[in-house]
Amino acid sequence: MKVYKFLRRGRIIIAAAMLAMTFILFADIYEWFPEKWFDSVIYLQFVPSVLHFIAVFSLLTAGGFVAVLLLTLLTGRIYCSVICPLGILQDVVNRISRWRSRKKRFFKFKKAHPVLRYIFLGIMVVAIIFGAGFIVTWLDPYSIAGRTFTYLFKPATVWLNNTVTPILNNAGLYSASHKNLMQPSVLPFILSFAVIVAIGYLAWKRGRLFCNTICPVGTLLGEVSRFSLFKVRFNYSTCTRCGKCAAVCKSECIDTKNQKVDYTRCVACFNCLDVCPESALSFSPVKLKQPLKSTPEPAPGYAVSTHRHDKNRRKILVTLLALLAGKRIYALKKNKMPDQQKNLLLNEKDHPVAPPGAKSIDRFNAICTGCSLCVTACPTDVLQPALTEYGLRGFMQPHMDYITNFCNFDCVKCGEVCPTGAILPLTKEEKHLTQLGKAVFVEQNCVVYTDGTDCGACSEHCPTKAVNMVPYKNGLLIPKVDDSICIGCGACEHACPVDAPFKAIYVNGNAVHQLAEKPDFGEKKVINDDADFPF
Repeated sequence: MKVYKFLRRGRIIIAAAMLAMTFILFADIYEWFPEKWFDSVIYLQFVPSVLHFIAVFSLLTAGGFVAVLLLTLLTGRIYCSVICPLGILQDVVNRISRWRSRKKRFFKFKKAHPVLRYIFLGIMVVAIIFGAGFIVTWLDPYSIAGRTFTYLFKPATVWLNNTVTPILNNAGLYSASHKNLMQPSVLPFILSFAVIVAIGYLAWKRGRLFCNTICPVGTLLGEVSRFSLFKVRFNYSTCTRCGKCAAVCKSECIDTKNQKVDYTRCVACFNCLDVCPESALSFSPVKLKQPLKSTPEPAPGYAVSTHRHDKNRRKILVTLLALLAGKRIYALKKNKMPDQQKNLLLNEKDHPVAPPGAKSIDRFNAICTGCSLCVTACPTDVLQPALTEYGLRGFMQPHMDYITNFCNFDCVKCGEVCPTGAILPLTKEEKHLTQLGKAVFVEQNCVVYTDGTDCGACSEHCPTKAVNMVPYKNGLLIPKVDDSICIGCGACEHACPVDAPFKAIYVNGNAVHQLAEKPDFGEKKVINDDADFPF
C-alpha cells in the first residue's frame, strides 16, 4: 500500500536526519552549528535521560525517557529505528551488506533469547541503582555510539579536513584551516573500534541481533511495546505465508508459519508492510473490545510452536541481581611509576581532577556514562578519557588531563552539553570560584632549584594569581601557592617546563569540589591627565 511505503520512507528520512545531527554534534570541528540546535538529540536518549532525571529530578529538563516511553506505548519500539544512533548505524551497516552481497540475502525467523536479554537488563538496572557507571558505559547504546563518533569519526573528519585544506588553499580558497586533534592515548580508540566492529559484524550478518539480545534499552522498550496501541498485525484471511515479510525483517521476529510477530523484538521499521504482495500486514491499532482469536492452524507439514517463556528465567535473574548487589566493586590501585631520576620527586595525587560541575568524584563516577560528548566539545582538549585515574569505577570517563592542556578560565561548555547531568551547567561566575583541586609546588623539581635559573611560567599562566613569585636566593624568584584562591584549572601544571610525572607544580584533585575565595586583583591604576610626561 502507498501509505505504508510513505511510512517507511518517512521513517528512513527521520532516522537519517537524526544520525546526521548526532554526527554534527560530535564532529563539528569548525563549530558552525550551536549545540542548542541539537538538544532534541540528547534529550531523547533513553539512559542519559534517566540518569539526568536522577541527577536533577526534573521532568521538564530531563524527562526525555518519559517521552520515549509514551511514544513506545503508541507505536512500539520506533525509538530504536529513528532516535537511537547505534541502532541507525546498524541499519546502515546492514543495508551496505545487502548491497555488497552478490546473492540476495534474506532474514529468517529466529527464536528469542529471553534469559540472556533479561540478564543484561538486570545488570543495567543494578548498575544504575548502585551507581556503577562503568557498567552503564558499556551497555548504553547512546554512549557506545558517542565514543564511536568521538574516537573514530571525529579523527577521520580531522584527517580528511587536513588533507583537503592544502588543496583548497592552493586553489585560493581559505575557508578551511588545519585542525589539531590531541589524543594522548590510543587505548580509547582501540576499545571503541573493537566494540563497534563487533556490533557491526552482528549487524552485517544478523541485522538487529545486538539490539534484541544484549541492549538493555531494547529489552525494556520491547516489554513496553507489548502494550503499544499500534502494532504490525496479520490479516489471517489474506496471508498466504509467502515469507516475504520475514525475509526483510531485520529483527528476525516475524513467524510466517504461525502468523505471529514478536512485538518485544519488532523495531517498527515497516519493511514488512512495504513488501507484502497481499497487503496481509497492517500497522493498525488494537481493538480493545475484540474477542481473543485462537491461533490459526499452521500450514500442513509444520508443527505448532509451543515455545513459552521459561519460568526459571525469573529465578536466574533474581539470583544474578542478588549476587551483583552483594558485591562491592573496588577501584584498581594506580601503579606508581618507578623513579627515573633520583633527584626528582614523583607527582602523587590523592585524587584525579573531575570536570567542573561534577561536584564530587563519587557523584560523577555514578552518573557519567562515558559518552565522550564533553571530550569532543572541550575547546582545549583538557578532558580526556580516564584509564586508571579513577580506577575501575571510572574507566573511560573523562578527567582533566593537564599534561594535554589546561581548563580555560571562562569555558563552561562541558556542563552545557552533558546529557546525563554528571557535569552540571555552571555560569562563568560560578566556574571562576569552583575549586577542582589545589596546586602543589614541589621545590625540589623546580628549575629555579635544580638549575639556578629564572622561570615563573606557572605564575604567568595562573588566571587567579594563586601562584606568586617570591624572593628565593641569588636574586632569583620561586613560586608560592595560595590555596585559598586556587581553582585547580591546571594552567600552572601544563605550563611547567619539567617533564611529567616530575612536574614542579601539579594539581591534586578534590574528592569533593570546594568554593575558592574570590581573588583580589587590586585596584586599577588611574592615570592623571594633568601629569607631565617627557613626550
